[in-house]
Amino acid sequence: VNAWQNDRNNKESRINWQFTTKESRVKLKRLYPSFND
Repeated sequence: VNAWQNDRNNKESRINWQFTTKESRVKLKRLYPSFND
């Protein structure tokens, strides 16, 4: 894992997130626990 991590960091790799955290909470609502009940 360290070799892979070093390789990724040296290449300055980026992740292209397809949606924001707020949007993910809507899309994946069933996966998030609800503490408001």
